[in-house]
Amino acid sequence: MHQRNFQPRDLPASTLNHVLYAFVDVQSDGTVYSNDTKADLGRDKDEERSASSEDNVFGGVQQMYVLKKAHRNLKVLLSIGGWNWSTNFTMAASTATTRSNFAKSAVTLMKDWGFDGIDVDWEYPKDSADADNMVLLLQAIRDELDAYADRYASGYHFQLSMAAPAGSTHYSKLRLSDLGRVVDYINLMAYDYVGIWSSATGHNANLYPNMDTPQATPFNTDDAVNAYLNAGVPANKLVLGMPIYARSFLGASGMGKPYSDVGSANPTLGSWENGVWDYKALSKLDLEIMNDEKAQAQYGICYTSQDIYSYDTPEIVRKKVAYLKERGLGGAMFWEASGDETGENSLVKASFDALGSIDQTTNLLKYPDSRYRNIASNMRQA
Repeated sequence: MHQRNFQPRDLPASTLNHVLYAFVDVQSDGTVYSNDTKADLGRDKDEERSASSEDNVFGGVQQMYVLKKAHRNLKVLLSIGGWNWSTNFTMAASTATTRSNFAKSAVTLMKDWGFDGIDVDWEYPKDSADADNMVLLLQAIRDELDAYADRYASGYHFQLSMAAPAGSTHYSKLRLSDLGRVVDYINLMAYDYVGIWSSATGHNANLYPNMDTPQATPFNTDDAVNAYLNAGVPANKLVLGMPIYARSFLGASGMGKPYSDVGSANPTLGSWENGVWDYKALSKLDLEIMNDEKAQAQYGICYTSQDIYSYDTPEIVRKKVAYLKERGLGGAMFWEASGDETGENSLVKASFDALGSIDQTTNLLKYPDSRYRNIASNMRQA
């Protein structure tokens, strides 16, 4: 949040149902914890350790609660793991004891922070043992969420979601039917189909394959959606993820062609890692938008430098929303909010407008046993 100068209060909350507050970390013994207390809570680790029940919480957590009060259909989920913090999942999910520790510590953070559920982003279970333990871990979290609701929030359903891969190498290992039974939503990460690892330029998040240029579409979203649905995942639990960033290729003559480099990160210009650009930074580049009708994808070309940027435009987002509605999917998800434009060029707005309506079930504001005074008192004493 600090580095990108984007705060939770900057979210377009009126267009959102859920926010995945990402990420918190997990230790090998299953303990879930904040690895950035300054951003999350407004105090460093030593200050947080000495905090008492008379202390308020600040930082991103306070901002999220304020948003929830203003937008009662906005649910906030504590997202655990992610690409950079998935190392300890195998150990944390491996025994009944570590799974219990995971579930209890995750739900404790959730209720202390005033959130509405848990999201697990394990990238990725590597074998059948991991796949089995993933189901057991999620079931342990579900049970702990229900137990907390029975005690403090009777009748409220705390939500449980997970991030899921779009590549068959990863999803073929998962117990998809069991996962579809345990969780409320499976957020399909239908992006990163190409990148620095690719031998040729290609589409970052194409909906379909293009057999005329197969090197440009090594993966496609439709195949992944079909695999999940055919495995028994309920369509209304599968959420279509879309990227709010571009993948770049330098020195390329076209799609499916060799390239010289992906480009170095330049945060000043909006590139936070090699070959990845915020969507909102692309308007500063001299790009001509090209359309791949067969792949249902677009990309930008800078002819003077022969650079290619593969990304979703508002037009592509609208086509993807039409697709997910036709397939009966549960909705749209974006990674991640800080990269979006504002106004009419916003990808989130394009999705919101195309969906036509969003769920209006209310969030929870009562957390009487939160360790933070302002959360426990509904921000009345903040």
